[in-house]
Amino acid sequence: MKQNTFIHLSEPEPHQTRTKEILKNHPDVRTLIGKNPASFFIIIAVVALQITASILLSSQPWWLVIIVAYFFGAFASHALFVMIHECSHKLVFKAPAANILAGIIANIPQVFPSSISFSRYHLKHHSFQGVHELDGDLPNKWEAKLINNYFIGKIIWLLLYPLFQLFRLSRLKEIKTFDKWMLLNYAVQIIFVTCIIYFFGAKSIVYLVLSLFFSVGLHPLGARWIQEHYVVHEKQETYSYYGILNKLAFNVGYHNEHHDFPSIPWNRLPRLKYKATSYYDSLISHPSWTKLFFRFLFDREISLYSRITRSNRGKLKVIDEITMN
Repeated sequence: MKQNTFIHLSEPEPHQTRTKEILKNHPDVRTLIGKNPASFFIIIAVVALQITASILLSSQPWWLVIIVAYFFGAFASHALFVMIHECSHKLVFKAPAANILAGIIANIPQVFPSSISFSRYHLKHHSFQGVHELDGDLPNKWEAKLINNYFIGKIIWLLLYPLFQLFRLSRLKEIKTFDKWMLLNYAVQIIFVTCIIYFFGAKSIVYLVLSLFFSVGLHPLGARWIQEHYVVHEKQETYSYYGILNKLAFNVGYHNEHHDFPSIPWNRLPRLKYKATSYYDSLISHPSWTKLFFRFLFDREISLYSRITRSNRGKLKVIDEITMN
């Protein structure tokens, strides 16, 4: 049956309750909470790789630019998204400003300034999961109606996913839109893009743009956005992915674990699952992003309406109070 509305629930999101239960039954999970400064070295290495690849491709044929962007650049750009995500949760350094600067550095090869804005919208997603006016991870209503469960629509949606995300910002009225950090984010990106174009030409910048779009869109990596919260089984709201691509995506597939404990860095999420295995093994998970990618495209039972929404804003979930006390 064709769905024409989001799945609306009255009960609160499941993560806060599960967090408390896990802490009660597995108090040693608290030892996993902390920072991972090694993430900064990963940021520097991947940024250097992407910039080097863009320079080396500046004199290569266009077909090679596209192939390298799809089979290499997409994974590098996606890895940087994960590192920006870590920075947004302040999981790299103790000092908040250091995390912000690390996120801005990770954003550099992605061409468009997004680190600061992502951080703000993403934290709202954690605090108000499913609340349409606050959760930027939810599609716009017109977006869901336009794409719905159509094969061609889903292809266009994945191909242009960063643009659809941009269109969602106008409905999120309660988020601060501009300050000195966002100004710095924009300035760094403008300087970088100008230098790349001036010194190395169009192919270098096109490679970086294609890497970005492939990393979140028409690519098996794009299935990550379906995996996280698109309902594929009995109204379960959040899903994890435990496949091999976590090795290249720094465990971002451990999404139930991350929502339950956003104060645990990426490298310790598998240990969280091991310690609380009875909680996570009982949930439906995805074994393959590639299979999910094709299932999303061809399965008309999955549409952009396959998301859980709620109107009860509830109280702001302060995860540090839950996990540290």
